[in-house]
Amino acid sequence: MSHSAQTDTPLHNDLIAAIPNMRAFAISLCGNRDRADDLVQEALVKAWNHLDSFEEGTNLKAWLFTILRNAYFSELRKTKREIADSEGYHAAKLSAPPEQQGHLDLLDLNNALTKLPADQREALILVGAEGFSYEDAAAVAGCAVGTVKSRVNRARTRLNELMSQTPAASDKANQSADTDRPPLTPTTPAGSSRRARAV
Repeated sequence: MSHSAQTDTPLHNDLIAAIPNMRAFAISLCGNRDRADDLVQEALVKAWNHLDSFEEGTNLKAWLFTILRNAYFSELRKTKREIADSEGYHAAKLSAPPEQQGHLDLLDLNNALTKLPADQREALILVGAEGFSYEDAAAVAGCAVGTVKSRVNRARTRLNELMSQTPAASDKANQSADTDRPPLTPTTPAGSSRRARAV
C-alpha cells in the first residue's frame, strides 16, 4: 500500500497524535524549541518512510521516540557538542493549577529538573512524564531495564532533595557538586530498539 493511500489509516492518525509528546521530548533533549521542531519533523519523515519496519501491536510512541533520540544523538556526534536543557522546557508542558503557588511550584520543579544529570533527567521524563514502562523506556534509551530503573530512582531521590532545599542551599549544593565531578555528557545509546534499527 502506498503512503498516499495510508493517510486516513489509524496508524497515520496515531503519528499525528504523537507529535505533541515528541516535541516535548525533543525539547527536553536539545533545550531549543526551534531545533526540537526540526528533530520532530526529521523523525516523522524517517518514521513515515520506514513504516514497514514498525511491528504492529508494539508501542508506536516508543518507536517514534527511539527514532527521534537516534536523530538527536547522530547530530550530536557530528557537532561534537552538547546542547543542554538549560531552560527545562519539558516541565513547562506539565499541567498546573492556575493559583500563584502552583505556578511557583512548577517553576521550582522546572529548575530542579535542569540540575539533574542528563541521563537521569531523560529516564525520569520517559517514565514519569511520558508514562513509558521501564521496558519501553529502556528500548528508547538503548540501555538495560535495570539501568533505567536505577536512573529513575536516583533522579527521583535527587529531585526530592532539590525540591526540599531553599534556593540558596540548592545553589550552594550544586556549586559544590560541580567542583567534585566533571560535567555529564549524554551517553550515546549503546544500542537501539530493534524496531527502529532499520531507521
